[in-house]
Amino acid sequence: MENYLAVFEAVCERIREILWGPPMLFVFLAAGVYFTVRTGFFQLTGLKTWLGQTLLAFVKHKEVRKTGENHAISQFQSLCTALAATGGTGNIAGVATAIVAGGPGAVFWMWISAFLGMMTNFAEKTLGIRYRYKDKSGSWVGGAMIYIEKGLHCRWLAVLFSAFCVLASFGIGNMAQANSMAEALYAGMGVPQLATGLVTGVLVCVVIVGGIKRIAGITDKLVPGMTVCYLLGALAVIAFHFQALPEAVGAIFREAFSWKAGLGGAAGYGMRRAMQVGISRGVFSNEAGLGSSVMVHATSDVKEPAVQGMWGICEVFLDTIVVCTITALTILCSGVYNQTIYLNAMASGTLDALANGAALTGQAFSSVFGGAGSIFIAVAMTMFGFSTLLGWSFYGERAVAYLFGEKAVGVYQIVFCCFIVLGCVSRLELVWLVSDIFNGFMAIPNLLALGVLGGQAVAELRGCLMRLEGSD
Repeated sequence: MENYLAVFEAVCERIREILWGPPMLFVFLAAGVYFTVRTGFFQLTGLKTWLGQTLLAFVKHKEVRKTGENHAISQFQSLCTALAATGGTGNIAGVATAIVAGGPGAVFWMWISAFLGMMTNFAEKTLGIRYRYKDKSGSWVGGAMIYIEKGLHCRWLAVLFSAFCVLASFGIGNMAQANSMAEALYAGMGVPQLATGLVTGVLVCVVIVGGIKRIAGITDKLVPGMTVCYLLGALAVIAFHFQALPEAVGAIFREAFSWKAGLGGAAGYGMRRAMQVGISRGVFSNEAGLGSSVMVHATSDVKEPAVQGMWGICEVFLDTIVVCTITALTILCSGVYNQTIYLNAMASGTLDALANGAALTGQAFSSVFGGAGSIFIAVAMTMFGFSTLLGWSFYGERAVAYLFGEKAVGVYQIVFCCFIVLGCVSRLELVWLVSDIFNGFMAIPNLLALGVLGGQAVAELRGCLMRLEGSD
């Protein structure tokens, strides 16, 4: 059995290397560069505008926070549900695995991925609103598969996207989250992995049977609270190790452009490895380019497509630029990660003996909070992971509904909850391997659609900005 598993893992590793090799990395970056240039670097030049239409609007306007529509959710709820899906264990465990696999330089390439991905995400959400429609019950139907079908007039490609989305929902949105939750609870509090899987599966089932209204009603309370608590704890760790901050930041930039690569401690990871890991983990974290969160943004009560696109910009900014950066600095400043030790372990095949994922982040918190640090991370991982499971269950069920109709959604929900248990008892490295593969497959049809339809999103932004200026 172990031989078969080793072969399967080797095959998965090869597939991931192909999917996330230079061609795919180039496409992701090229998409971000295209929308960044076409919009005049709107994520920077339009900072006041998109903040004013999103986070500042949340403070000023009640209708952004709540909606009276029976078959829609508010703009803020769409952000929270999307952040619930993106802001999962990838922000805690994923950042740690990125540093272990690609070195501190991977963090820099996560930033680049996020900066450019802000505008890719904008385009996705804008097109999602532009092409959405209401079904017989009055509910909004939208997503990347809808703009692929209606915009490209290519149903077979929309079917492919939906099929890949269903697979991805069991990887990035399910097993990877459940596995990280189980590992964190076991390491921090001694909770058996199987117990975590069973309890989580039941709780998720109770929530998702209530549909998007129930999911959004939970995420708009859970996401802000857990994010603020986590950031306060992480900032306390960074403040305690403040003297190490300059070296941590320096290592990020230095290793991002290091040409030396090898398995020895002195050689480093190399720029290509840092890019590959950083960009793939960045996409895993914020999902810009995958087209996944378009489905929940499309249920918003927003009227202006480009305004929902601005919520997409905000989503990537909060997820990767803010939360992932704070996590990375917490690990690097605390001193729990030693590059030489980890590289030598990779060379000798003993990496499993070292802390990775949530365990490594937990050690960083323990450097300040002692035993309570591991417990803090265990609780944070549980909250982040649970919210991600809720968000991705909705993505998967919308894809299933597109492929097989609404009657198949109930079956999908049962299978989804069963996979939570499976994810909790699986190996961390294999789960991340499979998740990266599903990410790559899902991104291909969506990126093709963005390449063809992207000009419409740019036009929507220009029209929106003119209307906003006219209303001032």
